[in-house]
Amino acid sequence: MAHYKDIIIIGGGAAGFFAAINIAEQNPDVKVAILERGKEGLQKVKISGGGRCNVTHAEFIPSELVLNYPRGEKELLGPFHTFMTGDTIAWFEERGIALKVEEDGRMFPVSNSSQTIIDCFLNEAKKHNVEVLYNHSVKHIKANETLFSVETSQDILECKKMIVATGSNPKIWKLLQNLGHTIVDAVPSLFTFDIEDNRIITIPGVVAKDVEIRVLGTDLISEGPLLITHVGMSAPSILKLSAFGAKELAERNYNFEIEINFIKQDSESCIDNLKNSKLEFAKKAVVNSPQFNLPKRLWKKLVWASDIAKDEAWADIKKLQLENLATQLTKAKFKVTGKSTFKEEFVTAGGVDLKEINFKTFESKKIPNLFFAGEVINVDAVTGGFNFQNAWTSAYIASKSIWP
Repeated sequence: MAHYKDIIIIGGGAAGFFAAINIAEQNPDVKVAILERGKEGLQKVKISGGGRCNVTHAEFIPSELVLNYPRGEKELLGPFHTFMTGDTIAWFEERGIALKVEEDGRMFPVSNSSQTIIDCFLNEAKKHNVEVLYNHSVKHIKANETLFSVETSQDILECKKMIVATGSNPKIWKLLQNLGHTIVDAVPSLFTFDIEDNRIITIPGVVAKDVEIRVLGTDLISEGPLLITHVGMSAPSILKLSAFGAKELAERNYNFEIEINFIKQDSESCIDNLKNSKLEFAKKAVVNSPQFNLPKRLWKKLVWASDIAKDEAWADIKKLQLENLATQLTKAKFKVTGKSTFKEEFVTAGGVDLKEINFKTFESKKIPNLFFAGEVINVDAVTGGFNFQNAWTSAYIASKSIWP
């Protein structure tokens, strides 16, 4: 015999708990259950931000906030006017969780621990009688005019209304497809670039604070910090390209060429500055005189790549060498041969087609009483707390819309 709930939320992650708590808080008599396939939920919350949980980002203007979403920019503008960063901060503060802003705009709990957020969700769920059913992997979903029937690995449950908040889950996408939804094929969205190149292979950990990167043969371009890693390159400048170029880079099978301007100057300006350095530091070895505030180890690698000897003085370098150095500084080309996961986090582009969702309510246009929250739909963001903000916003609006 099927067990009845008023509302079932599939997915015991951030969006699922956030939606469930908001529903139960406003509707104490409504039976709300979360179905979580694992033995514990909130695992993405646990690892986010290196275990500190990057709750959101200190961007308070909706039209600016949406620029961080390669997929969902247009659709999220309205929802962000309903619930966004300031509302998220207030929500957690009302429950005793203070957030802090870091220099790059990311926001974390003051405790610097994701467990603070997990404990908040678990305590609020218990307080408002949200039933959390662990080890309930969803096998099948049926929808008729009045009820949903959900078969799990342990039970059969029925409900009037449902929120799907499973994130990037191919099995759930397949079930939604069987119900009539269009699923946009998933590809990785946040990833680092694998690069084998003598200029960077021995200098992992070096950071260039502000670069400009282009993916050659495309319109993709980004700016920001660049981190040399033991397998290639990472940091915001790379992650932005991976997010905004998710589809295009997948089509290229992650084999492409990038061009880096390490100093964000054009070649002519760079040559003029190098000529001034040639006069000012005439007797000094070029490798020992880093310019443009570049890290010493990176500067040395770019100098050597310009056919300038290790002990060659500024006064002795020729015009061609100077031009070579300018090219290395402003138009350095690197071959990307693959991708790696960004830390432990895994974000994908893809999911329920955005055209099939009412963004005033996050309800399906195809199936009445079916709602969505988080990354199960074809929305994703750059790194920095933006994916969580989408989770909070969509879950909040769905929770307010689902029960009259």
